[in-house]
Amino acid sequence: MKSKTQYQCQNCGATQSKWSGQCGDCDSWNTLVETIVSTNSAPASPRFQSYAGQHAEVTTLADVVPEQETRMSSGIAELDRVLGGGTVPGSVVLIGGDPGIGKSTLLLQSLGLVAAMPGIAPLYVSGEESAAQIALRAERLKLNAGSLRLLTETDVDRIIDVARRQHAKLLVVDSIQTVYCAESQSAPGSVSQVRESAARLVRFAKQTGTAVYLVGHVTKEGALAGPRVLEHMVDAVLYFEGDQAGRYRLVRAFKNRFGAVNELGVFAMSDQGLREVSNPSAILLSRHEEPVPGSVVLVSREGTRPLLVEVQALVDESALGNPRRVTVGMDHNRLSMLLAVLHRHGGISTAGCDVFANIVGGLRISETGADLALLSAVVSSLKNKPLSRDLAVFGEVGLAGEIRPVQNGPERLREAEKQGFRRAIVPAANAPKSAIGKLTVVPVTRLSEALDAL
Repeated sequence: MKSKTQYQCQNCGATQSKWSGQCGDCDSWNTLVETIVSTNSAPASPRFQSYAGQHAEVTTLADVVPEQETRMSSGIAELDRVLGGGTVPGSVVLIGGDPGIGKSTLLLQSLGLVAAMPGIAPLYVSGEESAAQIALRAERLKLNAGSLRLLTETDVDRIIDVARRQHAKLLVVDSIQTVYCAESQSAPGSVSQVRESAARLVRFAKQTGTAVYLVGHVTKEGALAGPRVLEHMVDAVLYFEGDQAGRYRLVRAFKNRFGAVNELGVFAMSDQGLREVSNPSAILLSRHEEPVPGSVVLVSREGTRPLLVEVQALVDESALGNPRRVTVGMDHNRLSMLLAVLHRHGGISTAGCDVFANIVGGLRISETGADLALLSAVVSSLKNKPLSRDLAVFGEVGLAGEIRPVQNGPERLREAEKQGFRRAIVPAANAPKSAIGKLTVVPVTRLSEALDAL
């Protein structure tokens, strides 16, 4: 057997014959690692067959009979919401997040509930902790998971063999960076090991109909460690968000072949693990005892659920030649653009002032419907005039100063009325045709009209 040395990028998986400081494919620095590859030609392995275990034949779409989609409940309603209604048999879900944020805790809680359901027989595979450590965590969290089956193993072929013999319908691998293939000479966690291990687990899931959860580590930049091809191989990618020092954790779906993308699940960390938050609007709104300048409530939408969050802004005189524009939870460039629109079409200038904007609760809002609420908070802080406590705002602001409509306006207004708000400034195209409870809707078409309504 002959072998040769090559250098493989740990970010994109590209290979080079010589080492260099920067990868030529993805432009990442210091990601090339020396690997040894075999040059002998081995016969094709049976594992490279199709998902059906045999050679596939060409067929027309009209001849394909779609199967009835069945889902397994995870036992946690918020996790089912993010997955699109539950776990689909044969699907592969990748869960990423910072160390210690709660990935293993959430899956252990879920498997403890699923183990009591008949016919699922979940299997928890840990490559980082011993069985005694997992048992201690379950005892500390007071979980009723005595019937849950555990396996401490890192060999992917051994994991698949045990899961096949145990007839497990749900498999959790914690984590994919610790699993390795015996045929590969690379270290566990390298690009080749992660890619090959994930490929075998995906093939096992499709062939047997077993739902597989893969726990993935996160780099310092916040991306999943390992090759980006891993995200393309799986059916769903879930990310844990939130500050470890804070109480709340957010699980967001960035990819889902069986449900809505950007669906959000909210959890609260307690001494007994992660607790579901069924009404996040009620906890994300920090109602002040009296109105304060620079604060307004935005009616946002995360996935299929309207969400009320508080937008805060602070405008202060700058002592610098170049005033600062700082955002937390929103796009920095969009703030700069909206301040220019405010000056051009609203006649209000923030030149010479530092502008700080924040989304309360650790959320990140990326939709354009937050534009009008952000400008409302900026004007309130600049003028030092508080807005009404029962006011809710949403709408997109265009470069021409127009207020553009957003999706699902009636649902947002109904959620605001349910939370006790009595006045809403919205785009004219989102104005409801009939009254919504005691909510007074103020439709606006231009930024100047919105400022007058404030």
